[in-house]
Amino acid sequence: MEEFNDQEQIRRQRRQQMLADGRDPYPARTTITTTVAHLRSTWGLDQTCTIGGRIRAIRVQGGSAFLDIDDGTGKVQLFVQKKQLGDDFVRVVKELDLGDIIEATGITFVTKAGEQTVNVSAIRMLAKALRPLPSTWHGIEDVELRYRHRELDLVTNADTAGAFQQRSAMVQAIRAFLLGQAFVEVETPILQTIAGGASAKPFITHHEALDIDLYLRVAPELYLKRLIVGGMPRVFEVARCFRNEGIDRDHNPEFTQIELYAAYQDYQWLMIFTEQLIHCAAIAANGRSVFFHQDGEVAIPETFPRHRYRDLVLERTAIDIDEESDEALLTKARAAGVDVPTGTHRMKVIDELFKTCVRPTIISPTIVFDYPADMIPLAKRVAGNPNYVECFQVLMGGTELSKGFTELNDPIDQRQRFESQEAMRAEGDDEAQRIDEDFLQALEYGMPPTAGLGIGIDRLIAIMTGQRALKEVILFPTLKPSA
Repeated sequence: MEEFNDQEQIRRQRRQQMLADGRDPYPARTTITTTVAHLRSTWGLDQTCTIGGRIRAIRVQGGSAFLDIDDGTGKVQLFVQKKQLGDDFVRVVKELDLGDIIEATGITFVTKAGEQTVNVSAIRMLAKALRPLPSTWHGIEDVELRYRHRELDLVTNADTAGAFQQRSAMVQAIRAFLLGQAFVEVETPILQTIAGGASAKPFITHHEALDIDLYLRVAPELYLKRLIVGGMPRVFEVARCFRNEGIDRDHNPEFTQIELYAAYQDYQWLMIFTEQLIHCAAIAANGRSVFFHQDGEVAIPETFPRHRYRDLVLERTAIDIDEESDEALLTKARAAGVDVPTGTHRMKVIDELFKTCVRPTIISPTIVFDYPADMIPLAKRVAGNPNYVECFQVLMGGTELSKGFTELNDPIDQRQRFESQEAMRAEGDDEAQRIDEDFLQALEYGMPPTAGLGIGIDRLIAIMTGQRALKEVILFPTLKPSA
């Protein structure tokens, strides 16, 4: 049986007394006529209004009391006095607690101290709070509690809601930008028979009626490209994706990304398009083309510096990934501080080398292009250099932000690349991609030259606002259940 502390007991007793008096502590309807924000923006003396909100402060002074309420659009002061409420004044004051949500009707005035206030003539409970809120003075200082109970974080930390409003504004701006560029927003399956489109370990579930295992999608890529085959020249999706991976500063098993595909374009066009998109996101989030890193403001250049993948690794590590044998590459990577076990596939060693020694050093927005072919099985090979593919990533703030490439549209080459991935899987790489026969069949009908981009929304807003962890920009991040 759940035990309640003294405050919780008192609140429950007050709720019970209201019921005994025939008053509903949780009525279904209100008579609210305006929001606090609208009331303040149209303020005039002697206006009659009915407003509602959560009680943030109670100050009783003999036969009167001042209450501060917050409805999510702003705060306003209420003046409650016995002269107005009569015998109800004592009852009202005694039954109210911090955190209660109330409705109040009254007339506007300004106190001698210059505070906009509503002189209350009627007050009614809308929702009795049975638990006391954490301190609203310091906010919630327990980070784990903030993530686990985001509703309390929003109630007590004034800055939290602002971050998520910035996120919403950014997503809407990106959506408007894409729609303005003749893209069509679509939806593709979340439950898939093959988890394709990215190198990642999927979550598995089971469909009872069909008696088949299904995967939560790791990316919408293959379905979106089938739409390109079908004659939809520009498509995008704001996609909820799932990857069965660890949780850290840059990763959450459930995340949001935008993927887009444009027929008759290549990765050179897409690099410029991505620069424009990132500027659009920055302006929506911060009001100008900047992002925040380690408490400082970093300008986003109009054109990002560009570096080939191989050249950048050589510059930062003195390791030439084209020249080193598998054994020498592993030895030199370990000497550079890369933690990889013996037997790790060559491409995995190169990837970890880049992530450990190169990526964290890149703060200003930078485009890294022409990746090793075995690392990106869905991108088109570089003409004259088939060991590399026309792929690029935008790096900023020390992390990867987006990945774009000229899409591989040769079905024979694509099958061979999938088979190479299957071989890597057989060697123990559980993130390697699988052969998707439906996608290969679609390619055999012909897909035009196409540019495709994926950009993580969680990571993008975290970088833009200078947050050090994705959990700060995901309303309900994945957490281990509390004991």
